[in-house]
Amino acid sequence: MMAAAAHSARLIDRLPAVRGRLTAQAPLHRVTWFRVGGPAEVLFRPEDPADLRAFLAGCPAAVPLTVLGVGSNLLVRDGGVPGVVIRLTRAFNALEPDGTTITAGAGALDANVAKTAQQRGIGGLAFLAGVPGSIGGALRMNAGAYGTEIKDVLAWAEAIHRDGTERRFAPAELGFAYRHCSLDTAWIFTRARLRGHAEGSDAIATEIAQIQQQRGDSQPIKTRTSGSTFKNPPGQKAWRLIDRAGCRGLRVGGAMVSEQHTNFLINTGDATAHDIET
Repeated sequence: MMAAAAHSARLIDRLPAVRGRLTAQAPLHRVTWFRVGGPAEVLFRPEDPADLRAFLAGCPAAVPLTVLGVGSNLLVRDGGVPGVVIRLTRAFNALEPDGTTITAGAGALDANVAKTAQQRGIGGLAFLAGVPGSIGGALRMNAGAYGTEIKDVLAWAEAIHRDGTERRFAPAELGFAYRHCSLDTAWIFTRARLRGHAEGSDAIATEIAQIQQQRGDSQPIKTRTSGSTFKNPPGQKAWRLIDRAGCRGLRVGGAMVSEQHTNFLINTGDATAHDIET
């Protein structure tokens, strides 16, 4: 542990000055939904996009960078994450409704976008109430639920490159496919504009309530889980294949395949990341 701490101190010494916060050996189990995993060698919480841009421009190219949203679909291994973990918070949470669009920071919760859209009478974004996570993560994996994906409502997305340059991307430039975005991971999403349509707030509220009810009835959302785990193979449902394999309720240490929905893995209380990965 002392050797690891000393190594982290040396890493921090090699990093550019920031207005945000740099923390060595920062525990990550507290910020992932599984509540497992080791520390970040260094955790960086940028003050704002300008702080992130300056950090990226000055960060040594050999230092590994990992972007962390709200940890809703992330399994951090027990040994932690080497290099710098970047967590977008506060200044990246802004929501700016304008007519039938919302410009959302990458750190904004998907559910908060859905709620804001409902309050402003913007239809077409209610599906985000069923997507755990943040807008940055939704862009990176083309997240979706109940028949709609982020690509279907995206007007544009902005990102900062590892070299500090910033750019706005049209949806066609992001190479979206099922749960996939082909934009090089050297780009970090910072915000996006989502398009909806005019709709009554009451109707949107009803749709969101139905989505939340359906999630609660079919998914173990009150457990330590990271949401749906495996992609659906072409023409198949992952949960059905797992069930047919006899894995409903399968346990390894403190990790378990959900009895309620077999595409969900659960930390029953004392699981390690190794248990879940196994």
